[in-house]
Amino acid sequence: MTRTFAAIGLAAAASLALTSCASSDAAAPAAGDGDALNIAVVTPYLGNASTKEVIDLFTEEGEQRGWNVSVEDTAGDMNQLNSAFQNAAAQQPDAIVLGMGDPTQISLGLKAAADAGVPVFAIDAGEADGIAVNVTSDNLDLGEQSANALIDAMGGDGSIVMLTHDPHPGVKARAEGARKVFEEAGIDVIEEKHVDVPGPVDDARKSVQDLIAAQGDRLNGIWGGWDEPALGAVQALDAAGVAEVPVVGVDGQEFAIAEIEKGGPFAATVKQDWPGIAAKVAELIQAQVVDGEKPAETRVELPGTLVTKQ
Repeated sequence: MTRTFAAIGLAAAASLALTSCASSDAAAPAAGDGDALNIAVVTPYLGNASTKEVIDLFTEEGEQRGWNVSVEDTAGDMNQLNSAFQNAAAQQPDAIVLGMGDPTQISLGLKAAADAGVPVFAIDAGEADGIAVNVTSDNLDLGEQSANALIDAMGGDGSIVMLTHDPHPGVKARAEGARKVFEEAGIDVIEEKHVDVPGPVDDARKSVQDLIAAQGDRLNGIWGGWDEPALGAVQALDAAGVAEVPVVGVDGQEFAIAEIEKGGPFAATVKQDWPGIAAKVAELIQAQVVDGEKPAETRVELPGTLVTKQ
């Protein structure tokens, strides 16, 4: 479903109001002894806008419930992520939250958490042994929506480049969904470029500068696995004076929506429901840690909303 900017504002306000109500209802920890829960958040991606947004929202949600929430960032270092998990587990918090990242790369950290009896919840990560539940968007659908938006912006045909980052399970799934749409539509994927993290905007800008020089008229569109590399692609196109190549992203960050509103190359993004995701993770932690109710499923998916200029 596509929303105008006014509709996005109303939906965001409603979502925040609902989240606030849910938080108020559960403001005081329900533990029998009245102690506040201690929650450790560990992430490799805090430098990314979407990761910071959802972790900030989760921290606010936890604090409204009376919890103590700590956050540690490993700045893209997966080996350090393992160590951070082990260190967090040694402190024996009530729960650990993986803020994005691939759980299959932190088996030692997950084992440490299991050995310490600490449940692990995930925000927009993946499913693996040791993860109680992963709360995320329907990333296949995000990829499909963004791919269809790019095809529409291109006029239905042409050749494109995909900006990807397989270490993030969500981005990998989006790429899978987008790839399927492009294949079915007969869109030629010239190249898939891995985007480094941290620094996705700069890395994507440099890659697209090289692609413009190498591919010339073959480049008709750019698919970004999230908004930051899409922004880097837009910057490269603007610098080269190329106005006819549309770009799409995923996340619905404010900077992406501002670019779309300007009417430049940034044609569309798919807004993720970060307030809903943050609130759902907190709800599941409360249910398991306080009430003893384990999640009924290992993955909970929330829908995303396509944003284009109307």
